[in-house]
Amino acid sequence: MATGKRVTSKYYPGGEDFEVTEFPFYWITRLHAKYGLELEKKLKVVGLDVSRWRVAMLLRAYGEMSISRIAEEAHGKLPTVTKIVYRMQDEGLVLIRQSQSDGRISEVSLTARGAEVVDQVNGSTKDLFKRLFKGVSEAQIRRLNETLALLLGNLSD
Repeated sequence: MATGKRVTSKYYPGGEDFEVTEFPFYWITRLHAKYGLELEKKLKVVGLDVSRWRVAMLLRAYGEMSISRIAEEAHGKLPTVTKIVYRMQDEGLVLIRQSQSDGRISEVSLTARGAEVVDQVNGSTKDLFKRLFKGVSEAQIRRLNETLALLLGNLSD
């Protein structure tokens, strides 16, 4: 879309020449659903679901996080994420402690067991990622990420 040409209505539902297979969200939705099904199979083996996996991966990436930041990063509702985090604490996957700088904030981190579960899932999903990105270059992945981040930013304005 950086060609300087005007985008036609075939990409937008309701456009005169709309084509469903030209609508980016058709592909995003299908990919998300298919990936989710494949991931669920892998997660079931270690006793996780996608919601708890998302929290665990964020904690692996960022270290300690507040529950509100986890909700923000995961685009989840705070009450739902709070329930997920406390469930994970009950399972021994995360540790929740009061922030030393602000007692109103709960800080969350992975426990050793939680980190071990993340490592297990990463090992069991390696083949899924290889299959998913077969024939896709690093430059294509980088460009896809940039485009998706731009679209998300457009919705956040």
